[in-house]
Amino acid sequence: MAKAAGDNAAAVEYRRLFESGRKWIDGNLFNGEYYVQKIRGFKKEEIAPSLRSSMGSDDTEKPQYQVGEGCLVDQLLGQYLADVAGLGLLVDPAHIQKALASLYRYNYKRSLADHDTVQRTFALNDESAMVICDYGKAERPRIPFPYFAEVMTGFEYSAAVLMLYHGMTQEGLECIGSIRARYDGEKRNPWDEAECGHHYARAMAAWSGVLALSGFHYDGRNGSVAALPRVNAANFRCFWSTGTGWGTFAVNGSSLRVQVLKGKLSCQSTEFRANGGRSFATLNGKPLGSKAAIHGGVAKVEFEGPVAVSEGGELTVDIRA
Repeated sequence: MAKAAGDNAAAVEYRRLFESGRKWIDGNLFNGEYYVQKIRGFKKEEIAPSLRSSMGSDDTEKPQYQVGEGCLVDQLLGQYLADVAGLGLLVDPAHIQKALASLYRYNYKRSLADHDTVQRTFALNDESAMVICDYGKAERPRIPFPYFAEVMTGFEYSAAVLMLYHGMTQEGLECIGSIRARYDGEKRNPWDEAECGHHYARAMAAWSGVLALSGFHYDGRNGSVAALPRVNAANFRCFWSTGTGWGTFAVNGSSLRVQVLKGKLSCQSTEFRANGGRSFATLNGKPLGSKAAIHGGVAKVEFEGPVAVSEGGELTVDIRA
C-alpha cells in the first residue's frame, strides 16, 4: 500500500518488519507439523494499561484460556487473507503445506460421535466438521480457551479455502461439503450459520471459496485481470465482481470471454491458461491490438492501451497457433 501511495520510505520499513517477522515466526513457532502459540506471562504492572482487559485470565504471569501447543484452525488466517488479496506468501511455503495437512489430519473429523465439546454444540453425532483446536499431538493447557472443541463455519471456510489456494483442492472441497451437509435446509437453516449468535458475519468467509475456485483476480492499480480456475480449468464459467462492476467470465480451451453485466471494467492485461501462439482480442466484436507472452502454460496478454469495458460489453481474447 505504501508503494501504491508513493511512500517509498515507509514501504522499505514495512518490508523490513515483514521479513524480520516472517523469519522469527518460521524459526520459533513452527513445530515441524504446524504453528503453535508460545505462552509467555508478564506481571500485570509490566502490561500497558491500554492493553489490559477485564476479559480473560486474572493471572497474567500464568495466563489461562490460551491455545498453547494445540493445532489451531486459524493458525494461517493471515496467509488466507493475503491469498484472497493476492499479496503472496507470508511464511515458508513448505510450512504452509505441512500446517494445512495437519489441519486436515487432526482438526477435520469425519464423525463427531466420539468428540466431546464442553460448551455449545454446533455439530454432533455422525456429522463431519473441522474443530477449532485439536490437542491430539500436544498437552492441552489445564484451562484452555473455552471454545477449543467447538465447530464454527467461518473458521472452517477460511481453512478450507486456504487449502484450495495451496493445491489441496479435494480436501478443501470435502471440508466445505461437510458444512453444506450440516446446513442443508432440513437439519439447519442454510441462511443462518450460527456461531456466537444467529446470522453471524464470519460465515461470509464462504464467499472466498468462489474467489479461490474461480481463480478470478483483479488488480485495479494496473488493470490486470487473471482468470485461472482451479476446477474444470478447460471449460469454466463463473460470476466475477470488482469495486466498479460485475458480470461473468468463461474460459474455454485457449480463449477467455469477460462480460460486464453491471458497471464497468478497466482492463490493461489478462492472464489465463493457454498453449503457445498469437493473441487475438476484441471489444464488442471490434479488434483490439494485443500481444501475448506464454510462460508455464499461462498466457499474459497485454493490450496496446487501457480497455474500458462498459455495461453490456464483452471482451474476448483468443490464443491461436
